[in-house]
Formats: sequence, C-alpha cells, structure tokens
Amino acid sequence: MASPTDLPAELHLIHPERSLGQVQLDWVPQPGCRVDHDGETYTVLERRHRYQFRGGRYHLHKVALYVQLCNPEAGDRHLVAGQWVIGDVSCQWNAQSPLLRCAVNPKGPCETCQEYHPRDCYD
Repeated sequence: MASPTDLPAELHLIHPERSLGQVQLDWVPQPGCRVDHDGETYTVLERRHRYQFRGGRYHLHKVALYVQLCNPEAGDRHLVAGQWVIGDVSCQWNAQSPLLRCAVNPKGPCETCQEYHPRDCYD
C-alpha cells in the first residue's frame, strides 16, 4: 500500500489537455495546492485516486492530479480564515477560493478590474 511518503502521482494538464508525466510526492496534495514539475508551477484543481486489487482488498496505488499552470510570482494569494484565497478579498465579487478569483474577472488581475465593489464585511 502506498503511503504519503512514497505516493506516485500522474500529472494531467487541463488546458491544453495533455499528460505531464509521473512524479513521486512526499505529501498528499489537495485542490488549491501548488505543485512544481520541470521548472513550472501548477495549481491542483482535482485529485482522483487510483486503486489496485491485491490480496482480496483494494489498495491505493497512485493518484491522478488535474492541474493548471499558475504564476507563482503573482502576489494575489492571501491566507483568510486558514484557507488560501486568490484575488482581492476586499471585493464583494471575490469567490473566497484558492482556485477561482471571481465570476466577473476569473483570470484577473484584480487591480485593473472595472467591476470592483468593496465588500461590506469580510474576515
């Protein structure tokens, strides 16, 4: 059985759709986390488990990570209530998500967005 210290993972880029290969991870990636591979940084969008049937039981064999390319230099990532959030958290349109900035301007940048509306109250 694979443990978090030797977890094999398949990386799949979602756009353009292609396989990036396999990596060995020493941690369990969650959606919203960042993974470095071949000099690029990717954001994990989805994680799927792959199991193998051995000895009458299913065992975790590897995980498939569906990722998108991200810009690690972008300074729009903030820790809010213990969760990473991208974008301007003072805007009412902010999705409060590590994956999606907002519905109005999902790719950003927030600084030049003409739809900015201050949030009444935020944590």
